Amino acid sequence: MPYHPELDEVFAMAQPTFETPSATVMSEAWRTELPELQASNLRLRELHLGDAQALFDQLTTEEVARFISPPPASVEGFERFILWAQSERVAGRYACFAVVPEGQAAPVGMFQIRILDAQQATAEWGFALGSSYWGTGLFMAAARRVVDFAFGQMGMRRLEARACVANGRGSGALRKVGAVCEAVLHQSFERRGERLDQGLWTILREDWLFLTTVPRANVH
Repeated sequence: MPYHPELDEVFAMAQPTFETPSATVMSEAWRTELPELQASNLRLRELHLGDAQALFDQLTTEEVARFISPPPASVEGFERFILWAQSERVAGRYACFAVVPEGQAAPVGMFQIRILDAQQATAEWGFALGSSYWGTGLFMAAARRVVDFAFGQMGMRRLEARACVANGRGSGALRKVGAVCEAVLHQSFERRGERLDQGLWTILREDWLFLTTVPRANVH
């Protein structure tokens, strides 16, 4: 998560001032309000302050938090994270979607897109999903919509994701979406005093368009 616990104190003291990126993305409508993205078994929408409790419940369990940057340690911390996410979206640097399964109102996870280099149209994306929803197809449905959004409405050309090498489930999910592991970043992630290697997984816009337009039977 690009939001870190130390921001709890920063946000409590003052609202930060944000600068607008110098490059213009394909569409800036998302900076005003994130659209609601639909899939057969879920919807993706902007985070609301009322989501804080559900996110705290879903994303702070040991199995979920094991391989991600530490999430906020309290419901209030998640509220500050949500305000931070909205401010970063207005600044044109960040988009964060709540994952809401069909028939439910509360989110069970989230997907994030953070612009790393506006000039080069490069962004980092990441996700966290409550463990009871692993293996349900929710991740794949949400990931495809989020990647479409990043390449389409945000105008990105390259998406990067980091996954701990020891996190076989996370790496497998990225591979299944169509990401390619370009490199191993040795000891690039610290968790509870342990230094872990991460894989750098990338998707290029032209590769994504090919994957989503050519029938799978014809792809070798």
